[in-house]
Amino acid sequence: MQKVTLNNGVEMPILGFGVFQITDAKECEQCVYDALMEGYRLIDTAAAYQNEEAVGRAIKRSGIPREEIFVTTKLWIQDAGYENTKKAFEKSLKRLQLDYLDLYLIHQPYGDVYGSWRAMEELNKQGEIRAIGVSNFQPDRLLDLIMNNTVIPAVNQVEVHPFFQQAESAEFMKEHHVQIESWGPLAEGKNNIFENDVLASIAGRHNKSVAQVILRWLTQRGVVAIPKSVRKERIRENFNIFDFELNAEDMNRIAKLETKKGLYHDISDIERARNLNSYKVNME
Repeated sequence: MQKVTLNNGVEMPILGFGVFQITDAKECEQCVYDALMEGYRLIDTAAAYQNEEAVGRAIKRSGIPREEIFVTTKLWIQDAGYENTKKAFEKSLKRLQLDYLDLYLIHQPYGDVYGSWRAMEELNKQGEIRAIGVSNFQPDRLLDLIMNNTVIPAVNQVEVHPFFQQAESAEFMKEHHVQIESWGPLAEGKNNIFENDVLASIAGRHNKSVAQVILRWLTQRGVVAIPKSVRKERIRENFNIFDFELNAEDMNRIAKLETKKGLYHDISDIERARNLNSYKVNME
């Protein structure tokens, strides 16, 4: 598995498995177990997904040494703030049945971000978290966090796929030594992405699927990707992307699919901020 080296020297697999919207506990456990058996070593979850316990069971069930698996989870808005973050972190560790985390992210750029970050810096220094980062932070919020704190975020997890390529944001993150990670790498099938003529033609030439082409495009750009699937054959397919390479023409053709617009929400939308801050998760 190819890896990227984070700004603190920690190595992170460039391809992983995400569990967003896999709400059935048994299904989630089985999917994560299947992914681990297939060779995935990066597992991404979040407190807000309410499936950390299932992820923890799958990791334990796999029998794979803990140090070989890179585990990410995230802090939800309702637990923002210094003391709340410390408590939320311990609850996540307990649900995951782990002694430490590889990566802990602030899930959304709302609430007491600075209090949370101070707590995360301390947990990082104590060795309970190997790397800390953020998710859904626009460049201005990311820069503000960098300039006013000691530890630079190791990762920023944002929406990235062929229709929303985030080239400028990616360059900004690179300049500031923050690793870009893609959530929704396959655009959840929106805009008929799997039937897209450009992607289909490239896939046909390489004898690969459209999903494999997209994931290869991301990893060749140095973007960490965490595709999700509940189907074992898709989990296997998404993992098998390192036996071919897209050429410059392929990359340029995909670049032209850019729309400069996210498919899910406007990060600066007032109603989005209201709704996310109002969303409460049962953290017990």
